Amino acid sequence: MDLKFLPSLFLVIALSTAHQLKIINNCPFTVWVGIQGNPGKPHLEGGGFQLNSRASKTIGTANDWAGRLWGRTNCNAQGHCETGDCGNKIQCNGAGGVPPVTLAEMTFSGAGGLDFYDVSLVDGYNLPMKMAPTGGFKQSGGGKYDCKAAGCNSDLNAKCPNELAVKAGGRTVACKSACLAFNTDQYCCRGAHGTPQTCKSKDWPKNYPAIFKSACPDAYSYAYDDEKSTFTCKPNPATNYDIKFCP
Repeated sequence: MDLKFLPSLFLVIALSTAHQLKIINNCPFTVWVGIQGNPGKPHLEGGGFQLNSRASKTIGTANDWAGRLWGRTNCNAQGHCETGDCGNKIQCNGAGGVPPVTLAEMTFSGAGGLDFYDVSLVDGYNLPMKMAPTGGFKQSGGGKYDCKAAGCNSDLNAKCPNELAVKAGGRTVACKSACLAFNTDQYCCRGAHGTPQTCKSKDWPKNYPAIFKSACPDAYSYAYDDEKSTFTCKPNPATNYDIKFCP
């Protein structure tokens, strides 16, 4: 084999096993996307970019990338955003979004070679969001959480209890989690409440996750809801995903 062709061959192999994330803004307003890689993983696109209404952008990831993605709203020229702000900058460069914020979380090529993904309201909610595989996958047994769409299609801001609501200009722009709002061990699933057995939202003074879950049954609503809301997909060899705001 001619060795001068090896770099091109490796590039083809690398591209064939990369994921494509198509990020779509269906909202009637601009969304500023935030992206944060897990430790040791890159912050794609420098950690963020502007995505106009009805626009989309496709980005590539390594087949073993892991991280989170969220939408920021009403950002000004200085980079400060009304929700999901990451330190007054458009490219977050490793900074996370200030909660409350809706998150898409993903670990590609995780345990058993599966992709794991969810849409999380654990840090609260600011935008409806959906993540779904679009091709290149094998189902691994079927079921509700096998290669299906994860997400929250509802406008939770319209249903947010007053004690959790974040207001701007007289309107609710985000909805806090109970942990963020009250910072107790019980609501935050820590201390004596730090296990799945001792942190059950049905035992809380008010079952706030039930409000989120009834509106968004395919989203992850609090710290120990993951066994009900984490989706998996078997890559073949790599799976592409759509991530939509205002699906």
